[in-house]
Amino acid sequence: MKSTLKKELGISNTQFSLLEASEDFMATVLLPFSGLITDRFGGANMIVYGNIIYTLGSVLVAAAATVESYKFMIGSRVILAFGDIATQIAQYKMFSSWFPPNEGFASTVGFELAIGKLGGFAGQSTANIIAKKTGHFYWTFWVAVFMNLFTNASTALFWIFSRYCEKRYIGRRDTATNENLTEKNKKFELKKVFELPWTFWAVLSFSLFQTSAAIVFSQNSTELAEKRFNVDSIKAGWYSALSKYTGFFLVPCLGVFIDILGNRATVMCVCGIGMLLCMCLVNFADTSAGTAASFGIYAVAVSLGPVSIIDSIRAVLYHQSVFGSAYSLKITMNNAPIRRMNVIIRIITGALQDADNDSYRRAVRVYLFQAAASVVVGLTILIGSFFVDSLAVLQWTRKYRLKNGGAIIDTLKEKSATVHLWAAGWHTSGGLLQATTLDEMKM
Repeated sequence: MKSTLKKELGISNTQFSLLEASEDFMATVLLPFSGLITDRFGGANMIVYGNIIYTLGSVLVAAAATVESYKFMIGSRVILAFGDIATQIAQYKMFSSWFPPNEGFASTVGFELAIGKLGGFAGQSTANIIAKKTGHFYWTFWVAVFMNLFTNASTALFWIFSRYCEKRYIGRRDTATNENLTEKNKKFELKKVFELPWTFWAVLSFSLFQTSAAIVFSQNSTELAEKRFNVDSIKAGWYSALSKYTGFFLVPCLGVFIDILGNRATVMCVCGIGMLLCMCLVNFADTSAGTAASFGIYAVAVSLGPVSIIDSIRAVLYHQSVFGSAYSLKITMNNAPIRRMNVIIRIITGALQDADNDSYRRAVRVYLFQAAASVVVGLTILIGSFFVDSLAVLQWTRKYRLKNGGAIIDTLKEKSATVHLWAAGWHTSGGLLQATTLDEMKM
């Protein structure tokens, strides 16, 4: 819809980038708080509130498209972001309370993402068709509103079912560590959030580059297809949708693979290499054949990222009770350095495209750098998993985790607690030393 929005709203590439970045900016500000609130009050409650706000935002976006107001569209997209933020954290928080690592979590995430890809494919491939057949591009957004109303009804039924089960059944335990899996907490667990392991940040560093490259590339893929394949917006929408969603059948298979055989670091590394190959072709083979090959590789590579990253976050956490906060930090990295990076990169690539007579020749170089950085981080994590126990967790199979995981994770927890106690003591003693020195100076 990029080319259609640019035409109907009369905006440039830079203005379109600002439109996309408006959601990113709101996510940067609100996501950390949303994760804490989701952990405290539960995913089932938050997904209801999030869907209501998202539906309101989608109505406003459709209204903005109807009156063809660029400024109204920006404000509406900000409200849309509020609901999107709440729902995307809530659903994975619920999954984490149902399934431990290697025992169904990755499979569940994989099936959810596969269904999402099917919906995304239907939406992107038909968006321009709806706009052309109805004669007005805003009908694309009104169709989305009707679908959101159906989603709200389904969410309400799920919430009723969830409350029914909560009153009659106890929660699950992690078989390997004997940890109780919780859907909501009795209090805000700020201390545990501040004690997230360093391996969590290592996984996020990979997501920083890989996800950003995928997000920015996908936002521009339809228009890129129009220019490289010399086709109209409808055909370009089909090509773009195929590149992003063809791999839907790989995602649940990958989830099952990770649950049984682990090797999350390996999958992330392969994902990064695939993204790099794709961006190299986009950069250096600007023919129709080269672009088609890059879209095909992208379809496979982009399918490997989300499941491996989300399940890696779940695997390295010592406390499932703060998964919502941890996942919100992951998205914040897609929205802070990353979403801040996305804001900057989207504006930069839009400006580069405007300065290059609407060509992608300069803009695609930014994608290449991000993909190369993801390969470097992915290889570092993979190599480290052979030498460091904290990273080796990412490679564990189901059999190994059930047999040895509990003892190893307990040891890692103790080491982590010791480090945090030492750090707290160092800061305390440092403060006392500073106070003593000041007193002596006064004397």
